[in-house]
Amino acid sequence: MAAEANVILDATNVTMQFGGLKAVDNFNLKLRQGELAGLIGPNGAGKTTVFNVLTGVYKPTVGSVHVAGVDTAPLKPYKISHLGVSRTFQNIRLFRELSVLDNVLIAANQHAKHGLVDSVLRLPRYYREEARLRKQSLELLSIFGLQHKALDESGSLPYGEQRKLEIIRALATEPKVLFLDEPAAGMNHKETHELMETIAKIRKDFGLTVLLIEHDMKLVMGICERILVLDHGVTISQGVPDVIRKDANVIKAYLGADFEEGGH
Repeated sequence: MAAEANVILDATNVTMQFGGLKAVDNFNLKLRQGELAGLIGPNGAGKTTVFNVLTGVYKPTVGSVHVAGVDTAPLKPYKISHLGVSRTFQNIRLFRELSVLDNVLIAANQHAKHGLVDSVLRLPRYYREEARLRKQSLELLSIFGLQHKALDESGSLPYGEQRKLEIIRALATEPKVLFLDEPAAGMNHKETHELMETIAKIRKDFGLTVLLIEHDMKLVMGICERILVLDHGVTISQGVPDVIRKDANVIKAYLGADFEEGGH
């Protein structure tokens, strides 16, 4: 029981079927408090479908998902977010016409402690809360070096910085579990290296549990403590990075024969 006590997310026998297609087949995952894990596999393996099930976008055809012991089946995604689950997306989904700061404030507002009356009448509690959330949001931006662009239109940011802003917005919801869907997509080598350091830092500083989908194997192997490998919706391997990089099934399905020999 002691080993189960720190499980923050538990997916059991999850199957996601669309008509005759099983996008995910009997997926199992226990994420422990503070763990940093990776989910990899070829395109079409079912990785993003897993994220959609874990965050409540899809309800599994079979199986269950529990967050902090709560069954998420009857909950809408925003209620699951209130349990402490947040995510980024493969395709950037910022409010492009709004400022960088406003994007973060919108996410942070789910934890605002003022009520409707405070807001309508502009009572002192409203202003105190707005000031607190603004300060908190600027602090998050500073972690990623974006505080000087707080008032810029988010759609005007370079691609790499838009990716960072998505992560900041997810952090603003004060998650316990953070799902990152290809956070390094479109980034150059320097940006990817900085991102790797930042993910490790926020995981430590915020006490987060992190699960990431990523095609950059240097990033995955460099920061993940455990890796799961999907192929056609089925988990074909899981373990520490050294085990994964030498697994014959993983090499055949995804990594390629030259990966183990140091080609990547």
